[in-house]
Amino acid sequence: MIAVVVASACAPTTWFLPPTPTIDLPAALTALAPSPEVVWPTMPISNVQETVVTPAPEETQPNALYKLWVAPYLPDEIMQGVVVPAAIERVSDPGRADLLLDTGSQGQQVSALVYALAAPFPTLTDEINSEKLIQAWQGQVEGYLATGNLYLTERTRTVFSRFWGEPKGSFVRVVAEDQLVSAVWANAPAWALVPFEELTPKLKVIAVDGQSPIWKDFDPTNYRLSVPVSLNGEPAELVDQLASALAEELPSILNRDAGKLTTVVLTGVTALVRATAYQMEDKGVLHPSGEIGPMLREADILHISNEVPFAESCPPPEPVNDRLVFCSADKYMELLEDIGTDVVELTGDHFNDWGTEATLHTFDLYDAEGWQYYGGGRTPEQGRLPITMEHNANKIAFIGCNGKGGSYTSSVRGLPGAVDCDFDLISSEIARLKAEGYLVIMTFQHQEVYSFRPSPEMIADFQFTADAGADIVSGSQAHQSHGLSFYSDSMVMYGLGNLFFDQLLISENTSRAIIARHTIYDSRHLSTEIIAIYFEDFSKPLYLLGEERDRFLRQIYSASDWGNLGIPAGYTP
Repeated sequence: MIAVVVASACAPTTWFLPPTPTIDLPAALTALAPSPEVVWPTMPISNVQETVVTPAPEETQPNALYKLWVAPYLPDEIMQGVVVPAAIERVSDPGRADLLLDTGSQGQQVSALVYALAAPFPTLTDEINSEKLIQAWQGQVEGYLATGNLYLTERTRTVFSRFWGEPKGSFVRVVAEDQLVSAVWANAPAWALVPFEELTPKLKVIAVDGQSPIWKDFDPTNYRLSVPVSLNGEPAELVDQLASALAEELPSILNRDAGKLTTVVLTGVTALVRATAYQMEDKGVLHPSGEIGPMLREADILHISNEVPFAESCPPPEPVNDRLVFCSADKYMELLEDIGTDVVELTGDHFNDWGTEATLHTFDLYDAEGWQYYGGGRTPEQGRLPITMEHNANKIAFIGCNGKGGSYTSSVRGLPGAVDCDFDLISSEIARLKAEGYLVIMTFQHQEVYSFRPSPEMIADFQFTADAGADIVSGSQAHQSHGLSFYSDSMVMYGLGNLFFDQLLISENTSRAIIARHTIYDSRHLSTEIIAIYFEDFSKPLYLLGEERDRFLRQIYSASDWGNLGIPAGYTP
């Protein structure tokens, strides 16, 4: 599923980004035999508006030169290379056209466009009912939608006006394309209607009737924000033939290709030791993954930050151990296998706890699984190198280090294990990776701060790598989740909290955590979802839901800095 390579030592998104369709229709049209009363010559369409098409030979000359209007909010390339069964001229005035290719359900559907409902990132609402949204569009605004306006561009308003009718009342607000995100944040609570490919991590995607276009199991046929693209006009015979051929050759969705989508799940602390390991012995090695396992396995790339080495000589776990020198039994590898691990971060403070032999043994286990690892290596030079992966044509790189350094990293002694941060090298590697077309994920093991707010030292180091060009910067060290930031066009998450670790009774804030699911589309960071968890016992996380989940996320967002959005730190809609 994932091609992996170990490496050696953006322009704005346009409104439409699918591959340019090139349609060769003669074979399809041969199968669609015209009626005896009408004979269509096969001719290329003119892609130059208002340009006369060279007439066909006299014996097949149609009675008229047909004119086609393509809605300006559809891609110009949609008709490129199309061979049509008549002399057709592309025109810019729909009033002069015989055939119209437009959004809406009028005519014969040939494809669709997918839109997303979105809101400022810290919005707590996850899902809405489509009927309520359509009613609000039509002027009947009720419930949670009444808390703010719906912002969109003139292009999107035109598309949905043809689909739902003209909007009524003051709920719908039109803004310039380059002001949409800032308008939604500045007027929050607010909503936005956005073409799928124009999403940004600064906006949270809101599911509609249990469907979200950023999910892998998205079903566009049951999604009310899938807008038909249809062909209609006269003569009917020509519409039938051209619509059938377009429907057969065009993708079913013009602006969302599942073959360009990759989900990357980043997690926090994993340490299969002490009370966590004790419960795994008592309740089963796979006990921790029970509820969240399916979500982790669904990821195209699952990142695990395992802080502890595996050791054949590891003694049975003790629920309480104040020595803070850790190892894990080899059989606990089954848990990491079960959840679908793809990438292991090795920047952890305890990776060298059991000596060089255990460290090398851990590398052997990961190599046998085919897992890639970074932030630690058999040599310091190897540990400092990024790893690169490719999935669905998305090129993704991981690089990381331990920001504490010193005794926490054996790299300072030239030994196998975790590596300290060489920021000059990290900066140059990120620049190289970006030049080669990689989306870069930078992760840290850093100071352990029992606060929702990160320390100044953490902020400085995380922002440095964002300035260097990392697209996503994430902290793997936190036992208590920290705030986040949009900084220098990057998403910075200072600490996610524990994934599998036994800090249930330390405090309420260490018994809850978050998991980040990032959606990468067409080599761009498109969206991020925050998944809140809490610990049922010392080893098993469950989903945190309802009011408790909302309260927890408010605490995280209140400690966040929204950066260049011009919104005060701690802002929560």
